Amino acid sequence: MSIFEEFGLTSELLIILLIDLGIATVLLTLMRYLFGWSANVNSAHELAEKDNFAFGISTAGAVAAMGIVLTGAITGEAGSSYAIEAIGLTAYGICGLILIKLGRLLHDKIALNKINKTQSILAGNKAISIVDAGAVIATAIIIRATLLWAEGMTINTFIAIISSFVVSQLMMVLLTRWREYSYTKRNQGETFQQGLQNGNTALALRHSGYLIAMGLSFNAASHFIVFSPTEYVTNIVSWLVFSIIMLLVLSVIQAIVKTVVLNKINRSLEVEKQQNIGVAAIEMAISISVAMILTALMA
Repeated sequence: MSIFEEFGLTSELLIILLIDLGIATVLLTLMRYLFGWSANVNSAHELAEKDNFAFGISTAGAVAAMGIVLTGAITGEAGSSYAIEAIGLTAYGICGLILIKLGRLLHDKIALNKINKTQSILAGNKAISIVDAGAVIATAIIIRATLLWAEGMTINTFIAIISSFVVSQLMMVLLTRWREYSYTKRNQGETFQQGLQNGNTALALRHSGYLIAMGLSFNAASHFIVFSPTEYVTNIVSWLVFSIIMLLVLSVIQAIVKTVVLNKINRSLEVEKQQNIGVAAIEMAISISVAMILTALMA
């Protein structure tokens, strides 16, 4: 008996692991270059010669998002053959890649509709790149949750994935609009998107925390929804209802915890006016931590 067999790693399992790692590496590499291709720039030039930190942050978010999606595709039983395992992971991976790209496009055109994201990132705007990374990671968390929720590899599975994706993007837009409304109310008419365009990194960190927390709350909602392959309307309505409930619960708990943890600190003043990255980072950590705790409880 070999050392691998002692730990339950048979030759078949090792081959499947190599197949999965190989496909994952290709997809992660593809994601690294995708933003550069879409922006018609050389990613190596932006990262290593121009030292464009904003481009690097955005690319890092995309690569992390692809990795998160792949964990949803890999989790579970291996395919019945090497070919099925390779086809299944590739199909889910490509589907995830397309949805991540589509999510970025929708976020740019609808949520951040007053900002030219690509131009801003190429110009080195780190605030916008942080929000872009947060949005794409949130989208990936949602796609992963749907991959684990849906069963099998049929057309119905992909319809279910797309349905939940549509709901999640709607929720991200609504969340952004609510944050915009609150920001404008506190800042005498200055808009949230203007703050990002002006390079407020603290504002971007806080908002990214909200986006990622929303993705995690969407994951928590998946534990209450029964996958019905042909019940398309039921699936999408269920996702919408439970995601709204979870987002409301999350928002209330976040507000309470932030008030307690950051007692005697004017969070709005520190983040929005003084661009205090330290306070914003704590807010981001609280948002994500609360969402992770809720997700664990719901599981």
